Amino acid sequence: MKASSILAFGASYSRESINSQFAVFVASHIPTDQLIVVRLEEFDIPLYTPHYEKEFGIPSKVNEFDKLIQVAELIVISLAEHNGSYTAAFKNLFDWLTRLRPQCFEGKKLILTATAPGPRGGLGVLEAAEERFPRHGAEILGTFSLPHFNENFDKEKGITQPDLKIKFDEWMTEQLRKLN
Repeated sequence: MKASSILAFGASYSRESINSQFAVFVASHIPTDQLIVVRLEEFDIPLYTPHYEKEFGIPSKVNEFDKLIQVAELIVISLAEHNGSYTAAFKNLFDWLTRLRPQCFEGKKLILTATAPGPRGGLGVLEAAEERFPRHGAEILGTFSLPHFNENFDKEKGITQPDLKIKFDEWMTEQLRKLN
């Protein structure tokens, strides 16, 4: 199956984000007419507070990001994990998005991944997203966690650990089947 358009991003502001790298890697395995890769730091917005929203309204960058979501057939997010949950940058953008459109993922298929330098590979943030995103309309096709990123991933080769590569390839085949 070919997705008409894919939006891919790592849920981090880090310029060297391993999750940005992983999101692009995952999205590159999905046939598409259009791959849109964004970096969250392009959507630098004020911290959400009801007072800010009342005084200034919703920042224009939130509307820009929402438009990217709306035109994508598939969204690939690699979630960076801070203390077992979303990064502050992503959580802030998500808070603003749900103020603009509570069902911000309505009708959207999502592939969620996470990676981290440690042994859990971002499992905590994946669990949080799997529980939360469907409340906002998301259809989560699947999740994949890559532990020990620095030991198991190479920018040129992709996943280097043989057992993890087999697991990823099988998982990706299943995700492509679900896109039909």
